[in-house]
Amino acid sequence: MNEATAEFALLILGSVARKLYPSERLVRENRWGAWHPYLPFLGDEVTGKTISVIGTGRIGQALIKKAVAFDVNFICYDPVAEAKEFAKKIQEEMDMRFRHGFTSEQRGIRYASFEEAMRQGDYVTVHVPLMREGESPTPTYHLINEKTLRLMKPTAYLVNTSRGPVVDEAALAEALKAGVIAGAALDVFEKEPLPADSPLRDPALEDRLRLFNHFASAGRITRLSTDPAKGMAGRTVQGLMDVLEGNYGGNPANMPYVVNKEAFKS
Repeated sequence: MNEATAEFALLILGSVARKLYPSERLVRENRWGAWHPYLPFLGDEVTGKTISVIGTGRIGQALIKKAVAFDVNFICYDPVAEAKEFAKKIQEEMDMRFRHGFTSEQRGIRYASFEEAMRQGDYVTVHVPLMREGESPTPTYHLINEKTLRLMKPTAYLVNTSRGPVVDEAALAEALKAGVIAGAALDVFEKEPLPADSPLRDPALEDRLRLFNHFASAGRITRLSTDPAKGMAGRTVQGLMDVLEGNYGGNPANMPYVVNKEAFKS
């Protein structure tokens, strides 16, 4: 699931930045006119830009590993713990790519404050768990709100594949209308399915806002593989078998595919 979600986040980042939807619509609506440098709009490249990764757990790290090939810089923020050893290995890979001529410029990865990550990123991709007030000293409910959106560059894009309530949707809709940021792509929402009266459905946002149906992990292998290391189906079955057969010494705390370990009493 981690790999599929990271892959999807990177793909929808590209889809909104490179204007794939408006471009396809020109063709489908038979409005593709004569060639012009602006065609009649331009997308934004990913190569050479800065990606701010908000949350560097398993999915955030998986995205970083994939995005290295785009020759980008990374600014990272995590509300719980910094994956410094992981960042060190990524920097080593970036250094190697530069030494061997795979990139024309030296790229880097570093941790920063949340505010700096929001300010500096050309793309801000969110991968944090939902933590409300009282649940954590660093809650993430509405972490992306009117105030924090205004920290972003007007040319920047927001991607959220974490949890819907991490983003204040009304604030995001207003920010897009006002040109506070360039665009956004969302796979998760405060209420799912997305209500008919959601401000995100405003037709004025159509070209700058891509919306998806909580689809990030919906890959064929990720959902259906019977291999517990790859598929959710296999993982579920293996978790049941481990409990029922008393594997790992009968201790659920040691069972890799049992999620709610705290529900079992020794």
